[in-house]
Amino acid sequence: MKYLKLSGLEPLVITPESNFINVGERTNVAGSKKFLRLIKEEKYAEALDIARHQVEGGAQVLDVNMDDGLLDGKYAMVKFLNLIASEPDIARIPIMVDSSKWEILEAGLQVVQGKPVVNSISLKEGEANFIDQAKKIKRYGAAVIVMAFDEVGQADNYERRIEIAKRSYDILVNEIDFPPEDIIFDLNIFPVATGMDEHRRNAIDFIEATRWVRTNLPYVSVSGGVSNVSFSFRGNDAVREAMHSVFLYHAIKAGMNMGIVNPTMLEVYDEIPKDLLELIEDVMLDRRDDATERLLDFSERVKSVRKEKTEDLAWREQPLQDRITHALVKGIDRFIEEDIEEARQEAKRPLDVIEINLMTGMGVVGDLFGSGKMFLPQVVKSARVMKRAVAYLQPYIEAEKDTGRPAAGKVLMATVKGDVHDIGKNIVSVVLGCNNYEIIDLGVMVPAEKIIQTAIDEKVDIIGLSGLITPSLDEMVHVASELERKNLDFPLLIGGATTSKAHTAVKIDPSYSNAVVHVNDASRAVNVVSSLLNKEKSNVYTLDLKTEYEDFREKFLNRGEHKEYVALEFARKNKYKIDFKSEDIVKPAKPGITIIEDQPLEALLDYIDWSPFFRSWDLHGRYPDILKDEVVGVQATELFHDAQKILKKLIEDKSLTAKAIFGLFPANAVEDDIFLQNEQGEDIGKFITLRQQAKKSEGKEYLALADFIAPKETGIQDYIGCFCVTAGFGADEVAAKYNEENDDYNSIMVKALADRFAEAYAEFLHYKIRKEYWGYASDENLNNEQMIKEEYKGTRPAPGYPACPDHLEKNMIWDVLKVEENIGVKLTESLAMWPAASVSGYYFAHPMSKYFGLGKIKEDQLRDYTERKGIDYDLAKKWLSPNLA
Repeated sequence: MKYLKLSGLEPLVITPESNFINVGERTNVAGSKKFLRLIKEEKYAEALDIARHQVEGGAQVLDVNMDDGLLDGKYAMVKFLNLIASEPDIARIPIMVDSSKWEILEAGLQVVQGKPVVNSISLKEGEANFIDQAKKIKRYGAAVIVMAFDEVGQADNYERRIEIAKRSYDILVNEIDFPPEDIIFDLNIFPVATGMDEHRRNAIDFIEATRWVRTNLPYVSVSGGVSNVSFSFRGNDAVREAMHSVFLYHAIKAGMNMGIVNPTMLEVYDEIPKDLLELIEDVMLDRRDDATERLLDFSERVKSVRKEKTEDLAWREQPLQDRITHALVKGIDRFIEEDIEEARQEAKRPLDVIEINLMTGMGVVGDLFGSGKMFLPQVVKSARVMKRAVAYLQPYIEAEKDTGRPAAGKVLMATVKGDVHDIGKNIVSVVLGCNNYEIIDLGVMVPAEKIIQTAIDEKVDIIGLSGLITPSLDEMVHVASELERKNLDFPLLIGGATTSKAHTAVKIDPSYSNAVVHVNDASRAVNVVSSLLNKEKSNVYTLDLKTEYEDFREKFLNRGEHKEYVALEFARKNKYKIDFKSEDIVKPAKPGITIIEDQPLEALLDYIDWSPFFRSWDLHGRYPDILKDEVVGVQATELFHDAQKILKKLIEDKSLTAKAIFGLFPANAVEDDIFLQNEQGEDIGKFITLRQQAKKSEGKEYLALADFIAPKETGIQDYIGCFCVTAGFGADEVAAKYNEENDDYNSIMVKALADRFAEAYAEFLHYKIRKEYWGYASDENLNNEQMIKEEYKGTRPAPGYPACPDHLEKNMIWDVLKVEENIGVKLTESLAMWPAASVSGYYFAHPMSKYFGLGKIKEDQLRDYTERKGIDYDLAKKWLSPNLA
């Protein structure tokens, strides 16, 4: 089968099973006045933020258009695409290079990353020009949008649309052998209800032409700009949102599989008021002569009326199934038990309520989420309603000895041995559960043997592995190797913050002959699992995946052939130079070890960085701007309000206990080691640091953390600090209580908030260190935003992070401070901290200290490090393997 395959950094394969592909349009100067202004003013960084918001808001393809009379379109297109290429979070999706001028299109094709779409070419300038442009597009390896336009003009009725589409298809496929799957037809979406008779069939002609094209022109796709259809109703968003949904409902059924749609300008089809739905369908399908007049009359009555913020219970008057679906889509559990009881009374058996009523509603949820019209927090709320409904039915099901609804498949989920982080895993479990997959969740710190034995005993279909810390990557390789050794064939899902397509392809995939898939966000999980369990297509899917990872692996392993490194001795001679002076050194006001047993959470509120909180829910954007984001703003605001309620309850109930320990010690550097002393001048330990070795231009310095501490030979007494904070005690218990109430939403919320409190505590304590306990910046006066931007004096790096990637160094912090004995925070065998909502690290005070990334190191430094640390070479290699050149 031939499928349209596009790519940015990640592939986008559009199959018949794919949901509608949404094209982001706000990076089009004709579609966004703000974007046009930013490009004119050459504010490309801000323009990139618009692109990022489009991706974060669910766009699967990004339309870039620079056609404006006052712009150098070619220059702007090339510059913007080059900037996108340097932003992985944007460049991961395919680009639609959009222009009416061929020279701009070609300039874009020459620099764009991956496999793009060209928007557009047509027959309006004749066949010769059409063929010439199509050949060049084919040579660039791009897909193409073909407009329904010829020498006579735009196609504006059914017959003209199919005539031009057929002619274009025959030329492309038969004359120049253009891949038919790389052809996308734009069949012209025109406004309806304009009052002119010739426009009455604008929507229905597009829909019927779409049906003809998808039936008669094999492998092609159909796209279009949906907002055009409601152009006559500008200013009346309520009617426009409903018009877009009705149009898409019928156009998608006819075969339209991609288009430019603003998700915030869509109403859920089933929730359009019945009177408005009938009026709009009369217009769209041209069912009545007076359809336009009737819709205009309605529009005048509701014009400027926005959705009321007061509770609207009109949906309670709808039929039973509609009420259940509405409750699931909106995440409203207030009435679910009475509706489920009514459904049970009408059903032949309790199980039918799950299989029919609830799964019908969850089917709508799955479709909306898959198409980017619902966001993750909404889906988790839907799951809460579903679980409460099933819990209500459970006694009736058991009384009738029903075995339960057949699941779409059984998925085992586990956070691997040594790792305690599970927020992402729990979210994926909820999303899969919403799509009728049975989930077996083994929790955290699960050894490979238990994962494998449970998979065998429970006869699961798929194993999902999660991990956050770097050592978890090796544990995942171990699980895959054990599965291979035992000749098992469970497909593996790989997810978590430190995982990546690169690591999965290079390290895990070669260890296992069955399918291994990196799932980078929850929204992809359902399609991946569905593809792996589809009996007819799973073999092809797995083979394609293996081929893709093999190609990726080959390119990845060859990418660094020309990277140069310097010897460790050279790097040390060219280290980061600080002219240490006694006046730059401040003796800590409170030296030694300090323990804080119960930090009030209220004091941490002003130090919370909320942006990562939204990212944990797959809502991407910077707080507080995300609350007003045109795509995810509504959901972000609702999520934020829900978080404030739980946050308030956690504080009032004193559910979480926050503790801290820190030490401020005399210290000096000897080469790349930092030696610590107690107040009596006795050596109590040393921190071993690593030095950059990737070759730099002449005169550039090679950094190690030891450079920020005065060398012993200077005779200057310097100081260093280390710490551990936690806000996690109690979080698991509160989350478990919500889980018992079938409330995944608040269970995940508690853990996400505990993480925020821990990070806030680290920020708060660092502030207190600078101002009081150490006092080297006693006159500091920064706000929270400035602290988040790290504008303070000194640094707070941590083992396992870019400047010091060796997690083993946590052991020295734990030894020096006696962390576990004093505040109860433990290190797992993979050196993850428990409770999970914990942060540890170092304090450097010198004004020239700064954050940096170590990068790759050479074998000479690995061996030197092994000797300095006094550990086995293989152990050192294991922990530092991601950083070896």
